[in-house]
Amino acid sequence: MLPEKQELFYPENMTTQKPKYTNKLIEESSPYLLQHAHNPVNWHAWNDDSIAEAKDENKLLLISVGYSACHWCHVMEHESFEDESVAKIMNIHYVNIKVDREERPDIDQVYMNAVQLMTGSGGWPMNIVALPDGRPVWGGTYFRKEQWKDALLQISRLYKEKPEQLFEYAEKLNEGLQQLQLIKVPEDTANFNREFLQELLANWHKNMDLEHGGPKGAPKFMMPNSMQFLMRYAWQQEDQELLDYVQLSLKKMSYGGIYDHIGGGFSRYSVDEKWHIPHFEKMLYDNAQLITLYSQAYALTGYDWYEVVVHQTLHFVEKELTDRSGAFYSALDADSPDENGHPKEGAYYAWTKEELQSLIGDEFPLFAELYNINDFGRWEEDKYVLIRNMETKEVAQNLNISEEQLLEKHGDWQKILNDERQKRAKPGLDDKSLTSWNALMLSAYAEAYKVFKNPAYQEAAVNNAQFIIENQLTKDGRLFHTYKNGKSSINGYLEDYAFTIEAFLNLYEITTEEKWLQLCDELAEYCFRNFYDKNTGFFFFTSEKDRPLVTRNIEYTDNVIPASNSAMAKNLFILHRHFSKEKYRSTAENMLKGVQDQMKKYPRGYSNWLDLMMNYTHPFYEVVITGEQARDLSSEFGNFYLPNILLTGSEKPGKSALLKDRFKAGKNLIYICSEGKCELPLTSVKDSLNLIKRS
Repeated sequence: MLPEKQELFYPENMTTQKPKYTNKLIEESSPYLLQHAHNPVNWHAWNDDSIAEAKDENKLLLISVGYSACHWCHVMEHESFEDESVAKIMNIHYVNIKVDREERPDIDQVYMNAVQLMTGSGGWPMNIVALPDGRPVWGGTYFRKEQWKDALLQISRLYKEKPEQLFEYAEKLNEGLQQLQLIKVPEDTANFNREFLQELLANWHKNMDLEHGGPKGAPKFMMPNSMQFLMRYAWQQEDQELLDYVQLSLKKMSYGGIYDHIGGGFSRYSVDEKWHIPHFEKMLYDNAQLITLYSQAYALTGYDWYEVVVHQTLHFVEKELTDRSGAFYSALDADSPDENGHPKEGAYYAWTKEELQSLIGDEFPLFAELYNINDFGRWEEDKYVLIRNMETKEVAQNLNISEEQLLEKHGDWQKILNDERQKRAKPGLDDKSLTSWNALMLSAYAEAYKVFKNPAYQEAAVNNAQFIIENQLTKDGRLFHTYKNGKSSINGYLEDYAFTIEAFLNLYEITTEEKWLQLCDELAEYCFRNFYDKNTGFFFFTSEKDRPLVTRNIEYTDNVIPASNSAMAKNLFILHRHFSKEKYRSTAENMLKGVQDQMKKYPRGYSNWLDLMMNYTHPFYEVVITGEQARDLSSEFGNFYLPNILLTGSEKPGKSALLKDRFKAGKNLIYICSEGKCELPLTSVKDSLNLIKRS
């Protein structure tokens, strides 16, 4: 909301008044906040002192939210926040607060909801003007410098001359924000059935890009959780057409420039529909989920390329995003210095044709055929981003060489280009570690180990779990959200607990060590004590120990990362099977019922919930393995795509409900259980698999 265009408001002493405060971000540890620590803007971090200052001086809050790898955040910083004339306006009229959305997703959620209500869209950088009490009155995303100055001056004038207009608007907007948190308490009559899923898939199908994979249009996000659900649904429904679409999507994504064919790993999203030109930042959460997705896809299809993608991406994570403590860093920036030392998006990853000809030499025509150094692969000016559109064997046939010869040459080319790229200035590293994202990566390593049996993957998963226990988990069962320079900080959010429980469940499956399962139970109980909302049956995103914001959000819509509530509901479904706690069972079912009506409107925003629903609409099994070879037998199940099983095992008598009284000394037994009953124990994995049905 802005007043009508009017004469800009400059206080009489604006040109001579000296700022009272200085930029305080130098005291912070967030790489994003530190990027702004030397701006002439008197930035504050979000804390009680900043809010109190706005109230004491009766100043509007200017809240600017972004993250370290955000390209347009850098652009707005350079154009506006580094400019003295802009800083004067901001410093005199506002208390300016910089927020790292990854450090404070709670603040980001609240004000992103507000921006979307005001403008119909959102993104980063996100900029909000709020009353001293934090209620938003105006906002948007990226602004050009003059546009930004004009807006801030008009709002400050309105606040001085007609503040009642801003207070009235703030109240109306706050009512809208409160409405967003209203969740319909489910009726007992709600039920889950296959017809409901079929109707949703028919609606979803309209948005599927059957030529390039993924969703129609651009920009294109990979949405790994959506692909996981669609792959499972296709498998259990024996829907070959849908499975072909999933395969097409996975192949096109990993053939595109959004995948780094030289160093491994995926960028955040593609700006075009064919997955060619990415927004070049590489995020830990994307790569974690994609490793899990491609590992599962390999288990289902045995397609060799998926294995290559997993191994190369894990190599990228190990090389670029792993700390010696076992923690994982958050991101690599989209921008890096070009050959002239100027920050440029994609400078680290793009090539000129002349560079490639010089480096590859006589084999350049072969390389150009594989990676489309032609009109199809051109990005801008004389730059190319490597993209494939054919399988290796097809390219080999076109070049009249064997596939083995092309693969050997390809390995040489990768090394040449990787060595050359190491000479370039690297993108900036966001080296904070977030518990929730670390947990996603832990799950990825566990899934990769399950499928590919590489001991290094299990070791990385265990090391990260130990990092979480030793640094992020307190004696009273509370998790910290972030870790940087040996210091853990910020009280954990629901996403930290939900993804850590999920990760420890996955770690339990590959190690059969019951301590991981016990930790899951303890963390779940902590969530009930500190996050649970009895009125809705869902969990708040923030703990009751946290300082209240304008609204206390309940996150339930799946996005590029599954919603913390959908992840929690899936955890409770599994934990009920392990511990037979009625509270876990009823909460998971009621949460799923609570979003069922919303699914009809936008099924793609509920993919993780839909995956949970399939546990009720299709066969789901508990596979219980006991005996001295329990771990080896459990490992054999990882060779198969089995999204509809819970796997538990123990080499000694176990305490959980599934393991109790199942251990028989001197025997290796496999129990296949479903809907509260178990078949007679078997001794071979092959025979056991015959009892596990898809549909």
